[in-house]
Amino acid sequence: MSAGALFLAVFLACAVEAVEATTIVLAAGTARDWRSAGYGAVAAIAVLGVAVAALGPAVTAIPTGALRLAIGGLLLLFGVRWLRKAVLRAGGITALHDEEEAFAVRLAAARRAASRRVGGVPDWYGFTLSFQGVLLEGTEVVFIVLTFGSNQHAIPLAAAAAGAAVLVVGGAGLAVRAPLARVPENTLKFLVGVMLSGFGTFWAAEGAGARWPGSDAALLVLLPGIAVIGLLLAAGLRRRGRARGGRGTVSGRTAEVG
Repeated sequence: MSAGALFLAVFLACAVEAVEATTIVLAAGTARDWRSAGYGAVAAIAVLGVAVAALGPAVTAIPTGALRLAIGGLLLLFGVRWLRKAVLRAGGITALHDEEEAFAVRLAAARRAASRRVGGVPDWYGFTLSFQGVLLEGTEVVFIVLTFGSNQHAIPLAAAAAGAAVLVVGGAGLAVRAPLARVPENTLKFLVGVMLSGFGTFWAAEGAGARWPGSDAALLVLLPGIAVIGLLLAAGLRRRGRARGGRGTVSGRTAEVG
């Protein structure tokens, strides 16, 4: 994989997580206290940065074959999970994820909570809400950085791509101080699911000793193939829902996280 392709893959995957983390920080800042929410986000990012710095050398020390097999298997599990969610949403089985509604739900919950100062943090609830949200979504960012980066022996580049995604999405959210509802997150989740499933399959097979025809060029067939299968499954689910008169399908959007 070229450096540009690695950067783009990590950037897109991390952008999805950054959208959800930014929604939580915005809710904490809007309902509670912006400084406390900022402290929480920065603290979580610092913890995640330490995790990447600590685990990166250990991961890259694993033999290449075993590393690719393990990474490929993990990526495939994550990719299939994301792809399944996206296909079910596109097929009308599961309601679409809506950042505006998610923001409203978190905002209402944050406004109901009691306020107290802890040390230099003006509002402890706002701090912990922001910290937990960024840490939770950021854990998947760390996983993406370590798997893609270690497999290509380019953890600094993968970390830079993740950092760029966080800065772009977080900066956009803070600039407008509103949920990033216009970001096509469900489409992004489908694309990321395709990428993780494709790269996971590719690397797991290589780690098991298989050789792909055309080497990396096989990804140009594998990734579109998985995307087509996903689209066909979604279309089939929509047709089945229409044939049943909408029974068993979900319409509208939801504030479901993930």
